[in-house]
Amino acid sequence: MKKQLVTAAVCLSALLLAACGSKSSSKSVGSTKSISLMQNAELLSLDTSNHADLTQWNVLENSMEGLYRANRHNNPSPAMATAVVKPTDHGKTYTFHLRKNAKWSNGDALVAQDFVGAWRRSVSPTARSGYNYIFSGIKNADAITAGKKSPKTLGVKAVNKHTLQVQLDHPMPYFNKMMVLPAFFPQNQKAVQKFGKAYGTKSQDMDYNGAFQVTGWNGTNDNWTLKRNHYYYDPSAIKLQQIKMSVVKDPNTAHNLFTQGKLDDATISGVTAKGLQKNKDLVHVRKAGTYYVRLNLRNGRPLNNQKMRQALSLVVDRQKLTKDVLSDGSKPAYTYTSKDLTKDPTTGKDFATETTPKLKYNVAKAKQLWQQGMKEAHLSGTVKLQLNGDDQTVTKNVAQLLQSEVQQSLPKVKVAINSLPAKGFQDREAAGKFDMEQTLWLADFADPISFMGILESTNPQDYGKYKDAQFDKLFKQAGGTNANNPKKYWADLRAAQERLNQTMPVLPLYQMVESHLVNPHLKGVLHHPVGEDDYTRAYLTK
Repeated sequence: MKKQLVTAAVCLSALLLAACGSKSSSKSVGSTKSISLMQNAELLSLDTSNHADLTQWNVLENSMEGLYRANRHNNPSPAMATAVVKPTDHGKTYTFHLRKNAKWSNGDALVAQDFVGAWRRSVSPTARSGYNYIFSGIKNADAITAGKKSPKTLGVKAVNKHTLQVQLDHPMPYFNKMMVLPAFFPQNQKAVQKFGKAYGTKSQDMDYNGAFQVTGWNGTNDNWTLKRNHYYYDPSAIKLQQIKMSVVKDPNTAHNLFTQGKLDDATISGVTAKGLQKNKDLVHVRKAGTYYVRLNLRNGRPLNNQKMRQALSLVVDRQKLTKDVLSDGSKPAYTYTSKDLTKDPTTGKDFATETTPKLKYNVAKAKQLWQQGMKEAHLSGTVKLQLNGDDQTVTKNVAQLLQSEVQQSLPKVKVAINSLPAKGFQDREAAGKFDMEQTLWLADFADPISFMGILESTNPQDYGKYKDAQFDKLFKQAGGTNANNPKKYWADLRAAQERLNQTMPVLPLYQMVESHLVNPHLKGVLHHPVGEDDYTRAYLTK
């Protein structure tokens, strides 16, 4: 899942901040039935067929449910489906029996056709979420996305009102893990028809089947409320009446709101986090996500040259970045696939660890590669690179370090930083108007193929236009002919990551570790290393 970057702010002085951090939170709770949370970026849509980012998915994680939800052990557990099913037909058919008491927030019964219609709508080549690729492997999905077949031919059907059947082109051993993703959530087909193009553009322009329903979002405002859905099938599990959410981009502001009792969970980073590392309310939440720089490989762009891309990676001092700029517990990343995502079962080793390149930081080697690359690309003058990022403070701070290290270490290069609001950033990304851009990939499910997918050349989220025949072949083998052969499957994935290390379409920077200030009375939150955090079963002890 692509995400707008977590923010950091520079306080008036680190000394003052450290003094603030030494004080305990004076948090007082006005109600045990309501909590207040923050998001780091604007909510742009609630329609999973036409948009996808982490703010949206964080909201939907707590207001919608798919066939499964992730439990405290991060494994799929029954949600709209009554059980976690085992496939038949040699791993190619999944038959889900839906809860007969599942309803939408308007009282409509949830039926199998709500999944069928949602998936057809999302896999369509006209869907604008960038996530139609995630349906690849379901029968005919690739042909549908390519515009060669109708969405009605997708391998999903309503056997009856409460039975959903999915047919795959080939076995997918990770398919059950994928079913917790918001991309696979149902959509009330009556609501889709009723609201048309307006579906999901405001909180009232759709229905919700989760524990809460979104209210008070008009499509542009920065605060909204999730109120309890009284039609939810398991009311006894839900303790809260409402969850208030607001956009807070500045971590110092988040810290202040937390100490004032206005936030129950505040995300902090940078100087703010550094000064609060000993705060008794600080919680580190480790995520299987990698912050990285996407490079533009389009013809005519300087970074179409592989050696120049390799040079950029070798001048980035990731230890300095995580220690001096972030200071929030984040760890250097040297592979696109994050550490702690999963172990390679054929070797017993962490996948990212076993595929980490030997050469990580070497300025002398970088200069040599840069000069060779410029010669190959027939570049003689100053190479001008545009580094895009969102307008949050941490993004700007990281950009300044990258700008400094590249310009000081490599000859004949100038980096211009371009900080943009979320929508402007996404528009330029989709249009390919960048040389480098800061972004994040948070694993959708606990398998390296979740990372690899968006770099496959036909993927709609391949915004840097990486097209490598060897990588594509390895990716397709892993997800296709070798999917049911663990030895070959993991060998393909290792080779794919090593190919990324060599061709360098992205520059891994650091692994995602979130610093949260958490109300000590807040319990029951499920922080998932893969996917979004679940507050639906949360409660306050006083």
